This record gives sequence, C-alpha cells and structure tokens, in this order.
Amino acid sequence: MKKKLKALKKPVRAAKPTPLRAATKPVRDSSDAQRMALAAAAAALDKKAMGVEIIDVAGKVDYADYLVLMTGHADRHVAAIAEAVDDALGKQGWHAISIEGLPRGQWVLIDFVDIVVHVFLAETRSLYDLDGLWMDARRVRVPGQV
Repeated sequence: MKKKLKALKKPVRAAKPTPLRAATKPVRDSSDAQRMALAAAAAALDKKAMGVEIIDVAGKVDYADYLVLMTGHADRHVAAIAEAVDDALGKQGWHAISIEGLPRGQWVLIDFVDIVVHVFLAETRSLYDLDGLWMDARRVRVPGQV
C-alpha cells in the first residue's frame, strides 16, 4: 500500500509546448506555392466556385505566401469545393495540415502551409471581407475565370 501512495505523490511533468508552425515551415521555392495556389483555384473552378481570387501575401505575413479565396452558393457547395481542392492538391503531393469548418460549410479554411484556402458562403465572405483587408496585396490572375 505504501508503494502505491509513493507513486501517487510523484510530481507530474508538464507537456512540452509545441513549436510555432512558422518556425517549422518548410523552405520551398515561391513558384511551388504559386503553382499550388493555381491548382487550388483550378479545382475550385471545376466545382463551379465563384469569385476565385489568389492574393500574394508573401513577406506580409509569416503563415503563408498566398491566400486563395472563393465562394460557394450553399453550405453543401462550400463543402464540396473544399473537398475537391483538398483531393486535387493531395493527388499532386501537397497535403493539408489542417481543415477547419467542415461539415458546417459557412467558411472552410484549408491550410497547406504555403497557401491557405478559404471557401466561403457569400454572406460570410462579405462579413469578414478578406478581399478588402488585403486590398493592397498583389493579385495573381486565375486562368479560366470569367
């Protein structure tokens, strides 16, 4: 019985804090990030996403080089677009480290480290206005967009 009590009195060690993701970001060629962003945009357009924009935020933030914004017309459409983008980039060897917002489908964020994809419902996109927030950032032309 005394051995059990001694075991219970041992101090509990706190878990090591995980390092910040920015410190572990892989160094890639910026053209890889742009190709990834263009592939995400193409996959979204294949699913009939609207208002697809690629915003170059390299050097402005430390969490990504490009933001890819797009809109779906309903929550199921938003989820389908997000899944298509994740599948298309995964087939090319780019895997998301995090997907947030599924299955709700109001705003889905897919983090590929070098790019962050945002799939919105129209109301949610206008509410958060990331387009306006990055008004001064360079836009990358999205081929095939009307």
